[in-house]
Amino acid sequence: MGTITRSLANNITTSGVILPAGITNSSVSAVTSFANASGGTLTLLSTQTASASASISFTTGLDSTYDEYIFKFINIRPATDEVVFQVNFSTDAGSNYNVTKTTTVFHARQSEAGTDTSLEYRTDHDIAQGTGFQLLANAQGNGADENIGGYLTLFNPSSTTYVKHFISVTNQYRTDDYTQNNYIAGYGNTTSAINAIRFQMSSGNIADGIFKLYGVKKS
Repeated sequence: MGTITRSLANNITTSGVILPAGITNSSVSAVTSFANASGGTLTLLSTQTASASASISFTTGLDSTYDEYIFKFINIRPATDEVVFQVNFSTDAGSNYNVTKTTTVFHARQSEAGTDTSLEYRTDHDIAQGTGFQLLANAQGNGADENIGGYLTLFNPSSTTYVKHFISVTNQYRTDDYTQNNYIAGYGNTTSAINAIRFQMSSGNIADGIFKLYGVKKS
């Protein structure tokens, strides 16, 4: 019968589960920190709750403290039916949201009835060196049970050397009873620091929903 060799880079629990380096708790249920395992520490910086809000803007907190910032979207619902959930960035603390962007967008979609599916790249939803708001979810319904969930990650926004990359993934319950998974990525083509971000609907208010901002500091 062979032998089991314990690597010093891992920890073995009493139940035989091997945990990655950096997780030192005696059982999985007791784990309280994944900082070393994930390669960074996630810190909640602020929370905003929409309530018939024209937009949600984060105008503080985006600085050199963190290497990346993650915005979480929870139960975002528009007041107006069949609208676009969108985003833009600012380099002047929110006076203007007009950063030049180049982006890509594709969707995976299925009808609630299970009779129609699609996976497509949408050239009409991306931006090529434009300053307008970027789509994050389209044809969003405003029914009581229709909403959007997802996140946007912004990398190193305080850099004055590099362009500013971002990635967003959302899932939505559309007005036509489809579930749609949206993948958006691109960069803000500026070497100025991005220090504010705005989320809004293409028309009407954000009826309700929660927006959370996290900072990720690499160890």
